[in-house]
Amino acid sequence: MSFEVPGLTEKVSAARRLIAESVTKSVTECVTCSFQAEDMVVLHMVRSIFPAVPVLFLDTGYHFSETYTYRDQMTEAWNLNLINLLPEQTVAEQEARFGILHQTAPDQCCKLRKVGPLFSALEHYTKWFTGMRREQARTRANLQPVDHFKLPSGHELVKISPLAEWTTRDVWYYAQEHGIPLLPLYDRGYSSIGCEPCTSLPLDPEDPRSGRWAGRKTECGIHIQAQ
Repeated sequence: MSFEVPGLTEKVSAARRLIAESVTKSVTECVTCSFQAEDMVVLHMVRSIFPAVPVLFLDTGYHFSETYTYRDQMTEAWNLNLINLLPEQTVAEQEARFGILHQTAPDQCCKLRKVGPLFSALEHYTKWFTGMRREQARTRANLQPVDHFKLPSGHELVKISPLAEWTTRDVWYYAQEHGIPLLPLYDRGYSSIGCEPCTSLPLDPEDPRSGRWAGRKTECGIHIQAQ
């Protein structure tokens, strides 16, 4: 495979080596997938070794229609072992009880619709593959390819981020080289895509996550572990 991006061949080899060393094809391994570009690249690599890997998707009920359509298309195309993680309440139930939390208390909304469902699901796994990259946000600048993540219950996982050192350009070249179609919302200028009410075009072209939560925060909480 020939890449036009300097250093990418080495990064791909390192990522594949880390995944190969980590995957045991066990039911205790999973990939979290928002169906953004990074997650699709990691999923592509993990699936090459473990096609039936559980793929965890946080179905908040607030995603763009394009995200749901793309999720369904890629699930069928790649025959994914998709697990949709649902909050305890539907959107309508939550809004009836608490109002529009994503406007008034976004941390609480993320806690109910993302953090809680994911942490509950992760209790069943010991290895967790992610598409996180250091370049994505200042809060991820010290991201390690392999780390330990403790849930509030005390359960600890090995968290594996094979693309920690990758740039956005690396991700896009890999996707192009492997014929991975990407979420169409990128073509509309979005650089980081989450729930529709809390996602806008980037406010700062130098900060890919500046379009999340209207700049009020940069993380939903699923990557913040218990102290």
